[in-house]
Amino acid sequence: MTTSPPELEAARLLLSKMGISPTELLSDAAPSVDVPTFAAYIPVVARAVSPATARSYASYWAQIEAEWAARGLDEPTPSEIKQLAEAAREKALVRRNSRGGRHAMENFIAAIRCLYRHAVADEILTELQNPALRVAKPRRLPSPRRALTHEELAEINTVTAGTGDDPHLDSLLLRLHTETACRRGGALGLRYRDLEPTQCLVYLREKEGTSRFQPVSPTLMSMLMDHATERGSTHPEAQLLRYRTGEPITKRRYDHIWQRVGKHLPFVHNQNISTHWLRHTTLTWVERRFGYGVAHAYAGHSDSADNATVTYIKASLTDVATALATLTGEPHPLAHQHHPGARP
Repeated sequence: MTTSPPELEAARLLLSKMGISPTELLSDAAPSVDVPTFAAYIPVVARAVSPATARSYASYWAQIEAEWAARGLDEPTPSEIKQLAEAAREKALVRRNSRGGRHAMENFIAAIRCLYRHAVADEILTELQNPALRVAKPRRLPSPRRALTHEELAEINTVTAGTGDDPHLDSLLLRLHTETACRRGGALGLRYRDLEPTQCLVYLREKEGTSRFQPVSPTLMSMLMDHATERGSTHPEAQLLRYRTGEPITKRRYDHIWQRVGKHLPFVHNQNISTHWLRHTTLTWVERRFGYGVAHAYAGHSDSADNATVTYIKASLTDVATALATLTGEPHPLAHQHHPGARP
């Protein structure tokens, strides 16, 4: 006579006490969920994410839809996703700063993970059914960006101010990015009502919905106010930075600046220097003289659970204003009265 394992007997005893038979467990399976196709579900997710995210992922979602429009979300395997990611790498545009399509492959995987993350949240699939989580992103290579030297920055500003069809606008842009270390989106999103001239602050809106007040020098504030008056952007909701025609600038203006400067300064062209290098330059200078906490606040970085130390060394707006005052050599109304450091 054979006996059941003790674990099985214990399970049977527990079920009997609960008044449940083994056959009931089999018959009460959860109802199945209709799994949508990629063609049906991609528009759902595109409407759920922010406009910036939708723009970033649009080309990759289009690639997915072109290949798998009629397939259900539960059909592709990790190997198939990897194959499509490799195809995105192969199709990547070749630029001077290209790195073998790694960025395109990384973005493709992020785009398809976004689809599956929403599918899990909508209870269409479970976490275990998510094949995108089993596809690794390519390892990121170290960024070639660095802080510009004082001499390099001076040369760039000299060429910017002395060439082009609108040196006033271009010089204003470079000074704005150098003082605030803002991203392009922060500058393009500036409105007239974002200027706070009494305390010399600008209100920046940047990626992932982050926003902050950032100190600027009295000189830069005056330049921004004059620019708004001269170019007809004094309506509170109007985009601040504009061409001479009164049309709002776009990110293409930045491309125009660096292409022009690169023709005069070979190191700018050869190293593919861009506006983001100004952010590196300013934040490196701030970190070296005022420490990590002030640089973290100056950059507008949000606190992260992965870096709890920031909670304890969080810098104030006064600390940021003090760093700016030292950087520009101009007093700032929010800066500490006696601040250390010297103009770079």
